[in-house]
Amino acid sequence: MEQRTSLTEIIEHINPSELTYQEWCSVGMALKQEGYPVSVWDAWSQKDYGRYHANECEKKWRTFSGSSSPVTGGTIVQLALDHGWVPEKGHELDWNDSIAVDSDRVVVDKNWLEGKEIQEPSNWNPAEQLITYLETLFEAGENVGYVTGSWEKTDEKGTRWLPQKGSWDRTAGQLIELLNDCKGDIGAVLGDYNPEAGAWIRFNPLDGNGCKNENVTEYRYALVESDHMELEQQNAILRELELPIACLVYSGKKSLHAIVRVDAADYNEYRKRVDYLYEVCQKNGIDVDTQNRNPSRLSRMPGVQRGEKKQFIVDTNIGKQSWNEWYEWIEGVNDDLPEPEGLESVWDNLPELSPCLIDGILRKGHKMLISGPSKAGKSFLQIELCIAIAEGKKWLQWHCAQGRVMYVNLELDRASCLHRFKDVYEAMGFTPDNLQNIDIWNLRGKSVPMDKLAPKLIRRAAKKNYVAIIIDPIYKVITGDENSADQMANFCNQFDKVCTELGCAVIYCHHHSKGNQGGKKSMDRASGSGVFARDPDALLDLIELEPTEALMKQEENKAICKACTDYLDAHFKWEDDLSQDDLLSSAQMMSYCEAHLDRWQKIALDKQITEAKAAVQAHTAWRIEGTLREFPKFEPVNMWFEYPVHCLDQIGVLKDLELEADKPAWQKGREARKKQGEQARKAKKEKYKMAIENFRFTHEDKYPTVKELYEVLKSDAEATGEKYPEEKTVRNSLKEIGFMVNKDTRCICPIPETF
Repeated sequence: MEQRTSLTEIIEHINPSELTYQEWCSVGMALKQEGYPVSVWDAWSQKDYGRYHANECEKKWRTFSGSSSPVTGGTIVQLALDHGWVPEKGHELDWNDSIAVDSDRVVVDKNWLEGKEIQEPSNWNPAEQLITYLETLFEAGENVGYVTGSWEKTDEKGTRWLPQKGSWDRTAGQLIELLNDCKGDIGAVLGDYNPEAGAWIRFNPLDGNGCKNENVTEYRYALVESDHMELEQQNAILRELELPIACLVYSGKKSLHAIVRVDAADYNEYRKRVDYLYEVCQKNGIDVDTQNRNPSRLSRMPGVQRGEKKQFIVDTNIGKQSWNEWYEWIEGVNDDLPEPEGLESVWDNLPELSPCLIDGILRKGHKMLISGPSKAGKSFLQIELCIAIAEGKKWLQWHCAQGRVMYVNLELDRASCLHRFKDVYEAMGFTPDNLQNIDIWNLRGKSVPMDKLAPKLIRRAAKKNYVAIIIDPIYKVITGDENSADQMANFCNQFDKVCTELGCAVIYCHHHSKGNQGGKKSMDRASGSGVFARDPDALLDLIELEPTEALMKQEENKAICKACTDYLDAHFKWEDDLSQDDLLSSAQMMSYCEAHLDRWQKIALDKQITEAKAAVQAHTAWRIEGTLREFPKFEPVNMWFEYPVHCLDQIGVLKDLELEADKPAWQKGREARKKQGEQARKAKKEKYKMAIENFRFTHEDKYPTVKELYEVLKSDAEATGEKYPEEKTVRNSLKEIGFMVNKDTRCICPIPETF
């Protein structure tokens, strides 16, 4: 079977910096021979930072005029093989294999195209030829540039006639009027020309002050010319392409000059449209002369003699009527869209639904977005998902189908990412039996926009049979303005390409917008355009909960009980002589340990309890809400983020917590006052402690009496103009800051720690 591979893919396996100059030129010759535009060669050449020079490719490209034994795509194939490329499927390419040109915007199949002959006008009227040209391209008041003078140049390319400076100070209306009265002698109007050289004319109007690009007043037309194929074939391809040609002129030699409508608003738009025009022509077999891209370029003037032949108009106003009409048509020719199908034809034979990847949440081959604020542990959540899929286990409360998964890491350095996977594996309590199911692509510092990453990802993931690809995070690869709906729609389409090409799910995460999110719906919290939330098949949104002080004390109590139980289990064969209620009381557990542990054991346990309490304070509470396309809505899922994993709230202590925006005004006010009170008490505690330490510093480490502490506080307050407490208030405040009065010395001292 014939092998077909795109050269744009194959040259990615060749490093231009490793090639000799001649090999580099050969790549360019081969690309041109196979119908690729110079932009492909130029983009690839830019990878050789040391030797690349802007515009060098284009200059060299013009010199590739073909030969009887041209350099073909086989040269590129061989260079790629020499540099270690191994085709991923099929047989190894050789010189006899066919290289496919990218199918995008390819209209013409040259193998089936029949040439279209051109006919010289039977009734030759030079003035009429030129009048038709002027009336077709210009308004009566627009200045026209033309050249009748020429000079002969001889060099290594041979002898040829080149145009002189010419004229640009007359309008189309003036020229038409004179041509109507010249009785066929156009030399009497324009000046005599050399019949060996012919004459030239500019196709865009000028300002009457010169003939350079800056003198062009309307960027209306572009010139398409190629002299590397038969005239009949040129004529056929130009027509088959439906180019919006205003005037098609035979040059009198080897080429047709197509004056194509581009209707650009300015020079920048003109350049972009001409680049697009030339690219389409190249892909469809027209080896365009790129020297003709300037808007002030000269073209061949119809109605004059050139050697033994004449320059004449072949046709006018052919193809599409405008640039926009042609552009829409050319973009739609290869849209690869399926045809509509009648529901009746499939009603009794519906296709099977894709199997679930995450039960009740996501099917295989679909897309899922995880959104949330920073520090929500989104990356950890996705790593947990990777592991659950690889092992075929539960992720949070949902079972996952087992399969191979790729994690695209765009944010962490390689070492941190690998360590994080191991930490999460251990924290989840899973045995790593299926590590072969997880591939990690580390791209920190090497990421590219998603439209460039998608084809590279597809190429690397082909044949790996991934069930999911997880991209973390997407802000590293966003192309365009994230607040622009159309740009983000195009960005999200890249995920569709990955899903379609690989048949796997794509899962990615994105951050919340700034501000309070509690009053918003889950699908409105993601930053940027609403496209982010509406494009995926499943959206899981994380929002932080604020546990009450009582809840945190309850969690701390559980942590202390667990620390005590774990220590006893590890060091003793202790009788279960505590009741079930005792096992759930930190006071009872610590009392039991006090009675059964020696001093050093108590110190070790105290350290574990301190660490457990600190861990509880570091825990954050979260709620997951979902918007699903394929499944019914699920009840919000509450969980704790206990670094480095998320743990479900199994007993429902988080269920009744309300989001900030959902609380009534009186409750918000009460919580605000409570918070202010706590801050005031904390400041007071710090002030008292500081006063005690200052006294000890100046009195040889002696603790002050209540009166002495009162005097210090009073002195500090008077110095700053603050209000100071009464001596009685100072005495009553000692206990809450961890101090008491020693009955023997009457001095303040720390309250002894009790186990």
